[in-house]
Formats: sequence, structure tokens, C-alpha cells
Amino acid sequence: MPKESFENIIASLKAKKYAPVYFLEGEEPYYIDQIADFIENNILDAADKEFNQTVMYGKDTDLISLISAAKRFPMMAERQVIIVREAQEIKNLTETVSVKIKSKSAKKESEVSPLEDYALKPLNTTVLVICYKYKTLDKRTALAKSMDKNAVMFSSEKVKDYKLAEWIAKYTTDHKIKINAKAVQMLADHLGNDLSRIVNELNKLAINKKNNDEITPDDVQQFIGISKDFNIFELQNAIASKDVFKANKIIDYFSKNPKEHPFEMNLAVLYTYFSKLLYYQTLPDKSSGAVMSQMRVYSNQLKDLETAGRNYSLDKLVRIIGYLHEYDMRSKGIDGIQMEKSELMREMVFKILH
Repeated sequence: MPKESFENIIASLKAKKYAPVYFLEGEEPYYIDQIADFIENNILDAADKEFNQTVMYGKDTDLISLISAAKRFPMMAERQVIIVREAQEIKNLTETVSVKIKSKSAKKESEVSPLEDYALKPLNTTVLVICYKYKTLDKRTALAKSMDKNAVMFSSEKVKDYKLAEWIAKYTTDHKIKINAKAVQMLADHLGNDLSRIVNELNKLAINKKNNDEITPDDVQQFIGISKDFNIFELQNAIASKDVFKANKIIDYFSKNPKEHPFEMNLAVLYTYFSKLLYYQTLPDKSSGAVMSQMRVYSNQLKDLETAGRNYSLDKLVRIIGYLHEYDMRSKGIDGIQMEKSELMREMVFKILH
């Protein structure tokens, strides 16, 4: 079977088209959980779940128990559901054993994984769901090839950082949540690409809005704790536009709240930003279409790049990257001079701006 998209799998499940085996793998747990939760909550009715639905956890089970459960027949029902969460914790999931394989000439011994062997001839009355999170099968192995051929195979990939705002905007549209564009950007910039956390925070924001009013930056600040005025991304924007007064106000705020704004995190964000800006300055074609295609940025980010590009030459950006390396080393005490990290931050930003 070809690898399926999340949308296609959910559509098939809603249409009550069930496969005997689902293998859900990948670095992004959100989609894996969504599929497994849908199966757990919707295939069987309440009466059938008691005897015919089993949820296992990888650290508490083994492959033999898993296969034995999958081979059982349902009790007074059309089918049973077996969901194996955290299957990556099963120590012997990919190990092989010697089994007899029938061929045209004779029976011969072959090394196969028990899970691979089951997928070749699954029980049609069982829906087996393997949740293999944070990693993927080695595609060269027989097990991976068997899952790809005989199961519904889904690979859940992390959303790229540059696509997070787009993902949040689509999620809120799909779920009829109204949200301000700056609030979207604050969430994308501050929460990272942990989709489960983003969804939880969006739901929290939606619950706290009356009459489905628009979520604003003030709401994000009040209910999630992300300051709309004093955060690393506002500092980044102040530096990009060479707003010295605003940059110093933000640094003062950071120095009074060091636990919420650690130097190491701020440095990492600035390094990513200036590396991207350095790449922008090397592009021979800086037209909007060329930049958005080459750098995979959206319109708001493009405007920021254009503003910063006018303020920082290629030579200056090379020096800035050098400053970031220098202050990373100094923050670790490598130069032998001990300074408060808040003062290191202030000194570094002064050099960047001037």
C-alpha cells in the first residue's frame, strides 16, 4: 500500500473503511495521536469496547503478547481493536525469528519479524494500530518493506519552523477560531513546532474568548504568558529596524526576568535569524517571488528581511555572526572573564546595532 496522508486516513475511518494493520511512525506525535484517538473513540460502540478493545503500552508489553492479542477473535462483535501506544518502547519489535515459509518447491526456513509475518496474513476481524513515535523504521529492512506493502503506513513529519504560522492559521480556520495575524506569529515564534502544545494553547485561548471573538496579542499575553512587547522576537525586530531605544528597553526587561528569557535561548534565536539574513543578502535575485521560493518564507517574514537587508550590509552580517560566536564562548567562561549574562547580552546587542 502507498503511504497515506493524515487527511485520507481520517476520511477512510469516517467512512468506516478499516484496514487490518495501521503503522504510524515519525517525529511528530500529534498526528499519530490524532489517528489512534479517532480509532479508539469511534470504531467500536461502548458495549463492544469492554471486551474487544485493548490499549497496550510499549514499555509494558512484548511482541509475543502483541501478536497473540491481534490473533484473537472478537467476542460477540464484528471486530476487535488493538492499539499499541509508544510501540517504539517494545525492545524486540524489529527482531527476527526463524519460521517456515511455503514456496512452490518446498518449505524453507527464513528469518522474519513476527510483526512482519503477521502483516502478511493479518486477521480481518482485528484492527491493529502500531504507534511508533519519534522515529521511523529503517526503510532497508524487511519489516519496513512489509509494513509499506501490507499495512496502512503513515509517516508523521515535523512541521518546518517557517511553516508554523501557516499551520496555525490553517488549524484555526479549520476549527473556526478567529485569531489576529500578530497573535499567530507570537504563538509560532514562542511555542516552537510542538503541535500538541500549540493546539492545547489555542484551545485555551478559544475557551477564554466570548462569542467567538478574535484572539488578539493581548489574549496571548494574558492567557499564555507571552509578552507581546518584551520577547526575543520583538528584540529581533527592533535590531532589524535599528530601533536602539526599543532594543534597550527589551534588554532591560530581560535582565529583570532572566529565567523567562535565558541568554542561551536568545542567542540561538538571533543566530538563526542573522544566518537567514546573511543568506538573504547573498541572493542574486531579491524579488519577492524569488526570495519566498528560495528561502521558504511568507509575506510578513519577507518584509522583515527586506527591512533588515537595507540596514545591514553583507560585511556587517559576517561580523555579527562573529559576535554571536564570541559571546557564546564568553557566556561559557572560555575567555576567563566572568560577566553577568545580562551584561553580555547588552554588550553584544550594542555591537550588533553599532
